[in-house]
Amino acid sequence: MSKTTENKFQTVIEKNTFYFFNPKFEEDYEGYINSLKETLLNVKNRIETEGLKKEIFEELISEKENGLRALLALSGFSNEYLKRLTTIIRIVDYPELNKLVYKEKWYNETNPENINEWSDSTILKMIKKNVYFRKGLINIFFEGASIPFLADTIPLFELKKLSISKLKFEIPEMIDTLIRYKEKGSYSGKKQNNPEILVEEILNKLNIPFETGDLNELIDNAPDNKRTMDFIIPNKKNPIIIAESSFLATTSSGQGDKSKTEISIDSLIKEHYPKAIFIGFVDGIGWYVRKGDLKRMVTAYEDVFTFHNDELKRFEKLLKETFKK
Repeated sequence: MSKTTENKFQTVIEKNTFYFFNPKFEEDYEGYINSLKETLLNVKNRIETEGLKKEIFEELISEKENGLRALLALSGFSNEYLKRLTTIIRIVDYPELNKLVYKEKWYNETNPENINEWSDSTILKMIKKNVYFRKGLINIFFEGASIPFLADTIPLFELKKLSISKLKFEIPEMIDTLIRYKEKGSYSGKKQNNPEILVEEILNKLNIPFETGDLNELIDNAPDNKRTMDFIIPNKKNPIIIAESSFLATTSSGQGDKSKTEISIDSLIKEHYPKAIFIGFVDGIGWYVRKGDLKRMVTAYEDVFTFHNDELKRFEKLLKETFKK
């Protein structure tokens, strides 16, 4: 039976539940939260009695079902960030870091160039079965912030979470953790935290104008396939360089689709803007560990840059040579 628009409108207004929740799920999840809380209270009591010892946390993550989750909650370090960090440790060969995590005692991959990110279950299995991986992981939380490589690689917002003071349950550090939890979304969403700002800074320094948005010819001739461009230099009317940015700190199933999209955009640009150079800024560990998608992605561009200082200088050189007149 068909209802009027007004009837349907009133149904949503009058029968609105405001916030949906499943009572059974809420009860079960509250049990999980309480379990984490009690686990951390027991750890706190042990530290007050025995002093701060790495062994306490090694036992926590190896013997308690949600021990690793409890440690992450205490420090404010996210599970996703831990997975990224584990991947980086496996990729790089930095002696001081290798020693800290006992890398030679648990690392046995023969081809680090084809590394895939470990799943949660793989990390938990490694914690259970390999004492050196377990010790190395705890060392990261105790001493990771002192390793120059990590200090240069991990954003300060995250590096501050690797603090001995947090493991001591010190009140100022607990407040710090609460604030970082609260502000994480705002921090991530700030424009200044977007690597594309580095490209803008170079363009502004060189007084080279740029625009963003849709290219006019693609709007008219390929409206279904067009996409918003990150940098159209110097303008949409007469683009000389068109640049797209893709920084991925995580992996996703959509990376393959993204590479296909960029390849199709490259074809359109070659057809409608044959004099323009199409380049890409492709960076982040998300691309590093998905090399198949990465290889397809880079074929879309005439040249590819990362946000490494050397690459940014190379991009600046390209701009200077292109706009030297």
